[in-house]
Amino acid sequence: MKTLPIAAALCCTLLCSCSREAAPAGKTIGISIPAADHGWTGGVVYWAQRAKADLEKADSAVKVVLAASKSSEEQASAVENMLVQGVDALVILPNEPSPLTPVCRQAAKQGVKLVVVDRGLDDASLATLSVVGDNPGFGRVSAERLVAALGGEGEVALMHGVLCQVDTDRVEAFKKVLADHPGIKLVDEGVADWSTEKGLSLMEAFLQKHPKLDAVWTGDDDVLLGALQAYRESGRSDLKALLGGGGSKAVVKMVLDGDPLVTQTVTYPPKMIYVAAQRAAAILAGETPAEKTEIVPAEVIDASNAAANYFPDSAY
Repeated sequence: MKTLPIAAALCCTLLCSCSREAAPAGKTIGISIPAADHGWTGGVVYWAQRAKADLEKADSAVKVVLAASKSSEEQASAVENMLVQGVDALVILPNEPSPLTPVCRQAAKQGVKLVVVDRGLDDASLATLSVVGDNPGFGRVSAERLVAALGGEGEVALMHGVLCQVDTDRVEAFKKVLADHPGIKLVDEGVADWSTEKGLSLMEAFLQKHPKLDAVWTGDDDVLLGALQAYRESGRSDLKALLGGGGSKAVVKMVLDGDPLVTQTVTYPPKMIYVAAQRAAAILAGETPAEKTEIVPAEVIDASNAAANYFPDSAY
């Protein structure tokens, strides 16, 4: 059976569940997201803008209000402004769950339909629907691909992201897979905060400490770019695999071009904000979500499907 490209599969999901009817005329959807402070959030901004354009093109009576905020305080203020404007649905990816929970509670009390993306609120009951990435799946699939790349034998180091539940879910799943493969040794780990610069410095530390490494899981494509720079500048040639995650266009292009070290990545698609906006439109049209949580799966991009998942005009 032919497998759809990841982007096409997502679009198919959207069409299957949302094409029956558009949001009713006169409805307003608010989209509140973090500003583009790194690659992945840049991708979120890109797909939020695409969602606004597509929804308004599909029905001129539907208005989408979009705000990207640099801090939790700024985001809370932006949501308050949306409530004053009278949004009927709010799609929100919180900078931080706790500071955004009160204003989301206020929105729910006003009858606004809440679609919460990626980072849940402190009170999960406020959400009409949650659209999230598969963080345990992300860690599990990443570990499985590294184990396969090493043939079940080798020394591996890993880089944490920001220390939060998302990172914990990913790393615990990653380590659980490694525990089933005694030939794989986890020899080091450190915190890179999903930062290219910290990925570079942490990779330098790994290389100085370990005369031999077979693979490094950076857990993030932005971090991978820093780690790759450090590795190349070191002049070493012992690594067999360097695996990030997220599906950034820079890393997908490396896969597409046949980079011998970066042969794959695992998705954590910023397009989930687009999925969430489409779901909000469907909810306003009268659909009731089948489940309270929709999980956008972690999938592998490698040589077999890199071309279909390379979006050069994307911000990420």
